[in-house]
Amino acid sequence: MSTALILGATGATGRHLLHELLSSNEWSKVGEYGRRVTPEADLPQNRGKLEQKTVDFENLEAAGLKDGRWDVVFVTLGTTRTKAGSAEMFEKIDREYVVNACKAAKTDDPEHKQRVVYLSSSGANPSSSFLYMRSKGLTELGIARLGYADTIVFRPGFLKGAQRADTRLSETMAGYVTGVLSHFTSNADIHVSVLAKAIMKAGTLGSSGLPPAVGATKAGQEDAWFTLIGNKGALVLGQKE
Repeated sequence: MSTALILGATGATGRHLLHELLSSNEWSKVGEYGRRVTPEADLPQNRGKLEQKTVDFENLEAAGLKDGRWDVVFVTLGTTRTKAGSAEMFEKIDREYVVNACKAAKTDDPEHKQRVVYLSSSGANPSSSFLYMRSKGLTELGIARLGYADTIVFRPGFLKGAQRADTRLSETMAGYVTGVLSHFTSNADIHVSVLAKAIMKAGTLGSSGLPPAVGATKAGQEDAWFTLIGNKGALVLGQKE
């Protein structure tokens, strides 16, 4: 069995991923580290292997992320410009915190082959003129440069079933549109519960073990390559028994 660290377990997809990790026999220990952690009342009964820790992302050295010697690091951490309050804070939380936390979770042991699985977004592009897409694209490259033995990135479409504390009108409207498009293409949307299953399976299988039907591709650039899984591949992997 392997050990798993999840960063961002209180988000729309992260909460489903945490439940998947705790319910699976693949993992001997699961770490939930974040700015806040899941309340005990929201945790499943089978939480004996869970280790929770509140982290100050401005002082990651004190968090001891690498002490857990995690085999797989799952990252579902992110925010929006509105919630962050400014473009500067958005990039700090969405990119700097994520890349720095992944760096802090990487062990110094060259014999320990770690994997990192990052939840990005459809349209992520480091050269995009749009802040959100540019930040996601730069984060992908930043993680890929850290030297993990295996880096996997998900770029899903619209996230269905996302339970958020805040109501986002733009997401509601997008949901109607992608709901229609989903009848014509498998690249439009995905339910967060299915996405969570896909993310965990990717963490278990690794890039070399992904089924051909997933259609994973090599992406990134020199010194920052990663395995990319799009919405269609996430659907295939998440629905596969």
